[in-house]
Amino acid sequence: MNIKSILCAYSGDGALGSGLAHAIKLADHHTAHLTGVLRHGRPMLEQRFAAQVPTKLLEQLHQADTDHIIEVKGRFNKAVAGAGLEGQSKFVELDPATDGPLTEFARGFDLVVTGVHSEAANEAHLTANPDMIALKSGRPVLVVPNGYAAKGLAERALVAWDGKRSAARAIGDAMAILESKAGVTLLSVGKTPRGTAQLIENMQRHGIDVTARTVKKKHSISDTILAEAETTGSGLIVMGAYEHSKFAHDLMGGVTTDVIRDTRVPVFMSH
Repeated sequence: MNIKSILCAYSGDGALGSGLAHAIKLADHHTAHLTGVLRHGRPMLEQRFAAQVPTKLLEQLHQADTDHIIEVKGRFNKAVAGAGLEGQSKFVELDPATDGPLTEFARGFDLVVTGVHSEAANEAHLTANPDMIALKSGRPVLVVPNGYAAKGLAERALVAWDGKRSAARAIGDAMAILESKAGVTLLSVGKTPRGTAQLIENMQRHGIDVTARTVKKKHSISDTILAEAETTGSGLIVMGAYEHSKFAHDLMGGVTTDVIRDTRVPVFMSH
């Protein structure tokens, strides 16, 4: 997949701007168009207690959202201008009431870049949830951890490979990115999946310097993936998302959620 259009979805990363900063680096590297988006929604207080909330308070909540949107848009425009990307970028104020949900809007892009979802009550309704984008948009999502500030793009990547559909999809979606790495580790935990030899052969045909590793699980699968990423010096993790149902994932948790929560490097995921 050649990357020519990137959607940077605001996720509440504040002044750190980790997601936007990384999206700018990717847009510059791939000569891609960059679109910034901030989704609109009703504040939590309004959603739950609309009938009981005084009109004056609702007006104050809406004004706070308006001010926040202006601030985020200004930060986006300043950042892309500083990178010299004004001619290949734009900012979209997406209103789900008229434009549809963010997951639907995201389908028109090659890649979605976002930070970790904010749970703050005053901005959760304005921020992107990478899990839901990956699940419902059909597009790959790159999640950048808060405070991530590498000078350039990662030289090495780790691919979590369990032989399942989501992992295969993630590898296919990330192929253009993996082709640019100095080295890629194909990691399996517990056992080597069937089809691994063919996958390695295919990746080598794409010019990828890939090394396969099968290791024992340490504590949990997510812990093992993160530990191996650090051991191999990988600045990017590629993995499948939501191999189980959303209900089961919410009930019991999942590897993707755990990796995103604890990672120190960007995570590329597909469903």
